[in-house]
Amino acid sequence: MPGRVAKAVGYGYFDHDADVGVIGRGDCLESAFESAAAATFALMADPASVRAEENLVVEFVEDDAELALATWLNVLLGEARRRGLVLREFHLARDGPRWRGAARGERWREGIERGVEVKGATLTALRVDRGPDGVEARCVVDV
Repeated sequence: MPGRVAKAVGYGYFDHDADVGVIGRGDCLESAFESAAAATFALMADPASVRAEENLVVEFVEDDAELALATWLNVLLGEARRRGLVLREFHLARDGPRWRGAARGERWREGIERGVEVKGATLTALRVDRGPDGVEARCVVDV
Protein backbone atom coordinates (compact mmCIF):
# COMPACT_ATOMS: atom_id res chain seq x y z
CA MET A 1 0.00 0.00 0.00
CA PRO A 2 1.82 3.06 -1.19
CA GLY A 3 1.77 6.49 0.34
CA ARG A 4 2.98 5.97 3.89
CA VAL A 5 6.48 5.27 5.08
CA ALA A 6 5.74 5.27 8.81
CA LYS A 7 6.97 2.37 10.89
CA ALA A 8 5.29 0.72 13.85
CA VAL A 9 7.23 1.36 17.04
CA GLY A 10 5.95 -1.30 19.34
CA TYR A 11 3.27 -2.76 21.47
CA GLY A 12 2.50 -3.72 25.03
CA TYR A 13 -0.21 -4.97 27.32
CA PHE A 14 -2.14 -3.86 30.38
CA ASP A 15 -4.05 -5.93 32.92
CA HIS A 16 -7.81 -6.07 32.84
CA ASP A 17 -9.65 -8.64 34.97
CA ALA A 18 -9.98 -11.88 32.95
CA ASP A 19 -9.26 -10.21 29.62
CA VAL A 20 -6.14 -8.52 28.22
CA GLY A 21 -5.54 -4.91 27.31
CA VAL A 22 -3.48 -4.35 24.17
CA ILE A 23 -1.48 -1.22 23.45
CA GLY A 24 -0.18 -0.26 20.03
CA ARG A 25 2.31 2.56 19.62
CA GLY A 26 3.40 4.26 16.44
CA ASP A 27 4.54 7.48 14.89
CA CYS A 28 1.09 7.91 13.31
CA LEU A 29 -2.41 6.54 13.78
CA GLU A 30 -2.00 3.80 11.20
CA SER A 31 1.26 2.47 12.63
CA ALA A 32 -0.20 2.47 16.16
CA PHE A 33 -3.11 0.37 14.85
CA GLU A 34 -0.64 -1.96 13.11
CA SER A 35 1.16 -2.40 16.45
CA ALA A 36 -2.14 -3.08 18.23
CA ALA A 37 -2.85 -5.82 15.68
CA ALA A 38 0.62 -7.27 16.25
CA ALA A 39 -0.02 -7.27 20.02
CA THR A 40 -3.37 -8.99 19.52
CA PHE A 41 -2.06 -11.77 17.31
CA ALA A 42 1.08 -12.23 19.45
CA LEU A 43 -1.26 -13.36 22.24
CA MET A 44 -2.34 -16.24 20.01
CA ALA A 45 1.07 -17.35 18.71
CA ASP A 46 4.72 -16.35 18.80
CA PRO A 47 5.15 -14.15 15.71
CA ALA A 48 8.65 -15.56 15.14
CA SER A 49 7.13 -19.00 14.50
CA VAL A 50 4.64 -17.73 11.91
CA ARG A 51 5.62 -17.59 8.25
CA ALA A 52 4.36 -14.74 6.08
CA GLU A 53 3.00 -16.96 3.30
CA GLU A 54 -0.61 -15.86 2.81
CA ASN A 55 -2.04 -12.40 2.28
CA LEU A 56 -5.21 -11.05 3.77
CA VAL A 57 -6.76 -7.77 2.59
CA VAL A 58 -9.53 -6.03 4.50
CA GLU A 59 -11.47 -2.79 4.11
CA PHE A 60 -13.87 -0.89 6.31
CA VAL A 61 -15.37 2.56 6.77
CA GLU A 62 -15.24 4.36 10.11
CA ASP A 63 -14.98 8.07 10.92
CA ASP A 64 -14.16 7.71 14.62
CA ALA A 65 -10.53 6.76 15.34
CA GLU A 66 -11.33 4.82 18.51
CA LEU A 67 -14.10 2.82 16.86
CA ALA A 68 -11.79 2.27 13.88
CA LEU A 69 -9.28 0.55 16.18
CA ALA A 70 -11.88 -1.93 17.44
CA THR A 71 -13.21 -2.43 13.91
CA TRP A 72 -9.71 -3.05 12.49
CA LEU A 73 -8.93 -5.67 15.11
CA ASN A 74 -12.32 -7.38 14.81
CA VAL A 75 -12.20 -7.50 11.01
CA LEU A 76 -8.72 -9.07 11.17
CA LEU A 77 -9.76 -11.57 13.84
CA GLY A 78 -12.91 -12.53 11.95
CA GLU A 79 -11.19 -13.02 8.60
CA ALA A 80 -8.25 -14.87 10.17
CA ARG A 81 -10.65 -17.19 11.99
CA ARG A 82 -12.74 -17.74 8.86
CA ARG A 83 -9.67 -18.66 6.80
CA GLY A 84 -7.85 -20.59 9.55
CA LEU A 85 -4.92 -18.14 9.60
CA VAL A 86 -2.56 -16.82 12.20
CA LEU A 87 -1.13 -13.41 11.29
CA ARG A 88 2.15 -11.61 11.94
CA GLU A 89 2.63 -8.64 9.59
CA PHE A 90 0.18 -5.76 9.33
CA HIS A 91 -0.25 -2.68 7.18
CA LEU A 92 -3.03 -0.11 7.30
CA ALA A 93 -3.77 2.95 5.17
CA ARG A 94 -6.51 5.52 5.57
CA ASP A 95 -8.25 7.84 3.15
CA GLY A 96 -10.69 9.90 5.19
CA PRO A 97 -13.16 7.43 6.74
CA ARG A 98 -12.05 4.59 4.43
CA TRP A 99 -9.46 2.16 5.76
CA ARG A 100 -7.65 -0.50 3.76
CA GLY A 101 -5.56 -3.03 5.60
CA ALA A 102 -3.37 -5.97 4.80
CA ALA A 103 -1.87 -8.74 6.85
CA ARG A 104 0.43 -11.67 6.20
CA GLY A 105 0.61 -14.98 7.95
CA GLU A 106 -0.12 -18.64 7.41
CA ARG A 107 -2.60 -21.37 8.18
CA TRP A 108 -2.42 -22.86 11.63
CA ARG A 109 -0.11 -25.88 11.53
CA GLU A 110 1.85 -28.19 13.76
CA GLY A 111 4.85 -26.34 15.13
CA ILE A 112 2.97 -23.15 15.92
CA GLU A 113 2.36 -23.20 19.63
CA ARG A 114 -1.05 -21.76 20.40
CA GLY A 115 -1.32 -19.08 23.04
CA VAL A 116 -4.66 -17.74 24.20
CA GLU A 117 -7.58 -17.41 21.82
CA VAL A 118 -8.60 -13.82 21.24
CA LYS A 119 -12.34 -13.72 20.58
CA GLY A 120 -12.61 -10.04 19.74
CA ALA A 121 -11.76 -6.45 20.52
CA THR A 122 -14.12 -4.68 22.90
CA LEU A 123 -14.99 -1.05 23.54
CA THR A 124 -13.67 -1.38 27.09
CA ALA A 125 -10.80 1.02 27.82
CA LEU A 126 -10.85 1.99 24.13
CA ARG A 127 -8.61 5.02 23.69
CA VAL A 128 -6.44 6.64 21.04
CA ASP A 129 -4.06 9.35 22.25
CA ARG A 130 -1.83 11.55 20.13
CA GLY A 131 1.19 13.10 21.81
CA PRO A 132 4.60 14.53 21.00
CA ASP A 133 6.10 11.02 20.86
CA GLY A 134 3.46 9.63 18.52
CA VAL A 135 0.18 7.78 18.89
CA GLU A 136 -0.91 5.21 21.46
CA ALA A 137 -3.97 3.07 20.71
CA ARG A 138 -5.43 0.76 23.33
CA CYS A 139 -8.38 -1.48 24.02
CA VAL A 140 -9.32 -4.65 25.85
CA VAL A 141 -9.54 -7.87 23.89
CA ASP A 142 -11.79 -10.70 24.99
CA VAL A 143 -9.80 -13.89 25.60
